[in-house]
Amino acid sequence: MLQEKDLKQIAQRGISEEQVEHQLSQFKSGFPFLKLEGPAAISNGILAPTEEERKKYIETWKDYKQAGHEVVKFVPASGAASRMFKDMFAFVDADYNEPTTDFEKHYFEHIRDFAFREELCQKCRDNEGKNIRTLLEEGNYKAIARNMLSAKGLNYGQLPKGLLLFHNYEDGPRTPMEEHLVEAALYASSNNEAHIHFTVSHDHLELFKAKVAQKAAKYEEMFNIKYVITFSEQKPSIDTIAANPDGTPFRQEDGSLLFRPGGHGALIENLNEIAADVVFIKNIDNVVPDRLKDVTVEYKQLLAGILVALQSQAFAYLRLLDSGNCSHEQLMEISRFVKDCLFCHNADADKLDDNALAAFLRKKLNRPMRVCGMVKNVGEPGGGPFRTFNSDGTVSLQILESSQIDKKNEEYLRMFREGTHFNPVDLVCAIRDYQGKPFNLPDFVDPMTGFISQKSKNGRELQALELPGLWNGAMSDWSTVFVEVPLATFNPVKTVNDLLRPEHQ
Repeated sequence: MLQEKDLKQIAQRGISEEQVEHQLSQFKSGFPFLKLEGPAAISNGILAPTEEERKKYIETWKDYKQAGHEVVKFVPASGAASRMFKDMFAFVDADYNEPTTDFEKHYFEHIRDFAFREELCQKCRDNEGKNIRTLLEEGNYKAIARNMLSAKGLNYGQLPKGLLLFHNYEDGPRTPMEEHLVEAALYASSNNEAHIHFTVSHDHLELFKAKVAQKAAKYEEMFNIKYVITFSEQKPSIDTIAANPDGTPFRQEDGSLLFRPGGHGALIENLNEIAADVVFIKNIDNVVPDRLKDVTVEYKQLLAGILVALQSQAFAYLRLLDSGNCSHEQLMEISRFVKDCLFCHNADADKLDDNALAAFLRKKLNRPMRVCGMVKNVGEPGGGPFRTFNSDGTVSLQILESSQIDKKNEEYLRMFREGTHFNPVDLVCAIRDYQGKPFNLPDFVDPMTGFISQKSKNGRELQALELPGLWNGAMSDWSTVFVEVPLATFNPVKTVNDLLRPEHQ
């Protein structure tokens, strides 16, 4: 099936022949669906701290930072913004010239409200000899759209989402990248430094570096801190081979194999290289202007405070287990902590003798930990919080995507539909063990939680292999805790018109 030239192409990407053969076998065997106990909910897997508890945990986080721990804000930012402008690309290519769809009408009626309006107006002057107002009066709507999308204009059709102008301020508009710099200063700084890591595509790396070099000093002065900003690219060795509908390797016009990015789950390798005690993870487009940041900052600190409080207790129990002087009563206490506070339980735990129970508890305590914000379900597409069965017989909390659920199982579909909460990608992670050593995060991935999606290239159908998602199967064997956070903390920008919502004005 694989030819000599294929092996050379595979080797150049840093991938082994065995990996490719295994991936091709997965197209034929597929992935098992997850076994569910039920959706997580308030009082059944999701915490809803009281105001008094929130204040306590926020103080816990502030004390933790002052103790000199290393904190990093990790921002997946590799996506191009092209999907934001799908409707506007369609308008440029349409056989009509005036706004016709509701989306198009809304865009042009409110074009003065976009943060990029002044820069777009200047591009229109440069390329058309006319400003936006004149072009609107003349009915030349497509010229405006082209100047937003094309390389000779703003090039928003190809730029990364993190470098678009999102929000207006008196001192000038800001990009999402800048909003993350501000957030880092407000809740993720320690030792008078704010460490931020952006994962970017190779094509956008220099653009990000240039924008950071241009803007970082402004926010350092604003918050009297020093930024330490780093970047990484998704590794080609984590790409996956594409297959034809029959499972054979998909070949491009020149006969070469097609490899595709393995999804955000590939970023577990990037996260594994971060040197930190605590890591905040949040998507590049989920930002708001300063006037709305207070609630975000409060709940980020809350999540972090819960994380370090739980981690401190877990570390104390691990040291007790290491001492060899753990009584049966103490084992029962640790078992209750794992079940009630880390939401991981084993129905057969009561049948284990003390030695076996100690080994089980040590394994469940000595692993990475994450606290994940969850918002009330308002019909957004995507994953949610569930209680699921693991291969070792335990039940723990997981973030699931719909693709991981057997659509033929009516009970599971009902669980998914009736889930009360939604995953906004709002995580705080602890990635060092109780001895201060970094965990090797790939060891905690469940490789059987990938999935196969249907794509196309140049009109030809293909199958794509998606790696276990970063906050799904890639963190399957982490200690996981869910906390309810307000919907106001979740403001993603999926289309350009989302920037017209009140939260982004």
